[in-house]
Amino acid sequence: MHTAAVVGTGLIGTSIALALTGRGVTTHLIDRDPESVRLAAARGAGTPRPPTAPVDIAVIAVPPSDTARSIAEHQKAELARAYTDVASVKALPHAQCLALGCDTTALVGGHPLAGRERSGPLAARADLFQDRHWVLTPTPETSETTLNRALELVSLCGAVPVLLAPSDHDRAVALVSHLPHVMASLTAARLLDGEDHAVRLAGRGMRDVTRIAAGDAELWADILAANAPAVGALLTDLTTDLLRTADALRRLTEGEPDGQHAALAELTGMLRRGGEGRARIATPHGEGAGSPTSLSVPLGEHDRRLERLLDDVGETRVDLEGVILPHAEAPPSAPAELLVAPDAAHRLTDALRERGWAVR
Repeated sequence: MHTAAVVGTGLIGTSIALALTGRGVTTHLIDRDPESVRLAAARGAGTPRPPTAPVDIAVIAVPPSDTARSIAEHQKAELARAYTDVASVKALPHAQCLALGCDTTALVGGHPLAGRERSGPLAARADLFQDRHWVLTPTPETSETTLNRALELVSLCGAVPVLLAPSDHDRAVALVSHLPHVMASLTAARLLDGEDHAVRLAGRGMRDVTRIAAGDAELWADILAANAPAVGALLTDLTTDLLRTADALRRLTEGEPDGQHAALAELTGMLRRGGEGRARIATPHGEGAGSPTSLSVPLGEHDRRLERLLDDVGETRVDLEGVILPHAEAPPSAPAELLVAPDAAHRLTDALRERGWAVR
């Protein structure tokens, strides 16, 4: 791949352009907003001038409701020899492309599963897609040349390609992306009615749960509308679970002792299922992937050494995966084993050594 065009210079489009330009691909930036193009070009994402001949691939990085229209427009202008998009919904844009008479042999849908809470070209990063999944949704009419060009794009951006049918993709992202965004937004909206002293108590748990609620509301409304059937079905099932949980909590305070025991068991089962579901999620690369690393730290004979060690670990803000204590009859020189995510092992080692601990 030598040339590319990116249509839409928001977070995703500019990040793709930065990655391609960094790999030596001449990248042309196109957007209806000239200021956005100017900012993306100033970031080093590419040239704000249109190409003089068809480029190898055009990446359509606009909202789902505009994707098909933009593809049709740029195919008519012969912008590129192959086309892909980054819309987070795939079945509806493809159907719209067919209705508009687009050349679907030169088109393969795409969706990089990466993003940030911030938007716009200033938030873009060349490494945004590194080791992230990037779904491609070829259809029977997609040519082999087009698919290979899209696979090359994914590789140049450092992502991991996943091939799915458009409908399979939409059901998958409804579960792992669209539903969580709705829940984060609904949870964050409760804070608007919270008393000031309650909101001030919000800690890491609330921040983690509501982090993605800071996304662009208009863009997310567009995404949810395009994938309404899949997201709506999940919300219906979730509503049933919420009502059952609320009923269990009511029975815990209002019911008879036997009913309270049953309600507690139901509540426990719900939480246990949540833990089991969470365990199915593979840890992303670079976020503690792999088995925990063991750090060996001798405790010695002094009193409260374990307490001081754990206090020092707490000050580093590194989360431990576990602690293996020496046997009660072990010699004083026996070490404690700290289990920590691999990507945090060096940081914790350095921090503890600075505090006087002998870490192996």
